[in-house]
Amino acid sequence: MAALGTRSLTLTIDGNEVTGEISKGVVTSGEAESDFVTFEEAAAGGKREYRLDIIAVQDAASSSFWDLVWSSSGTTVPYVLRPYGNEVPSEAQPHYTGNAIVSEPDGDFLGGEADASASAKFVIETSWELTGKPTKVTVAE
Repeated sequence: MAALGTRSLTLTIDGNEVTGEISKGVVTSGEAESDFVTFEEAAAGGKREYRLDIIAVQDAASSSFWDLVWSSSGTTVPYVLRPYGNEVPSEAQPHYTGNAIVSEPDGDFLGGEADASASAKFVIETSWELTGKPTKVTVAE
């Protein structure tokens, strides 16, 4: 068994590799708010909501992740999260796929504070609703 490392994760959004633009890619799970819960959902512990939390650099180029957020808020896009960074999924190193609804960040979106470091970058922090629990993929499609 290989534990997940902090340098291996890769992420593809809408067919575009964005790994070089992000410093955080996390699927979160939480209790979903609902006015109506079925007995089946209650027996399973209640409705769940899944999100994809991302921290990314600001880059206004038309092919950047940041521009996707700027230009496509509200649209649904496919994603592939590869926690091991492997190209081909396997039982030991699966990929996780699904669809996410692009949403703008709450807070900083363009620009930021000055920094004396020549390598510092402005970033955004965004959280996208997933349309369901990610699908675990163990064989190449």
